Amino acid sequence: MDWVAQARELASQAHAGQQDKAGHPYIEHVARVAAAIHDDDMAKAAAWLHDVVEDCTQHAAQVQAFPAPIRDTVTLLSRHSAADADQYYARIRQHPLALKVKLADIADNAHPRRLLQLAPAVADRLRGKYAAALAALG
Repeated sequence: MDWVAQARELASQAHAGQQDKAGHPYIEHVARVAAAIHDDDMAKAAAWLHDVVEDCTQHAAQVQAFPAPIRDTVTLLSRHSAADADQYYARIRQHPLALKVKLADIADNAHPRRLLQLAPAVADRLRGKYAAALAALG
């Protein structure tokens, strides 16, 4: 089974019509995160699905059809999986697949080109958020 293709299809369905903070199709962010993952199909599939459980609850159950390494990674990447930010980042830090995807996610979200598309106050807040996340991830 081509889990990457299956994940891409589910992510495309789940994020259809969603926009990011700059007004672009949200799936473009997800695709960039997945494209940043090389030589690891489990992580690449999880990258496609990394926001489905958290942001697309009507599609979350479909993630259960994927193999355990993908499911577990996607679950850890959901903010709902931990009581607070410290626990959230500590759990990701201990899970190689989740860490790989989260670092790619932060790199895309914190890219200067993306931040320049936002209001300065929003961009400044996000820079701080992503710097704190990177510090928490070690």
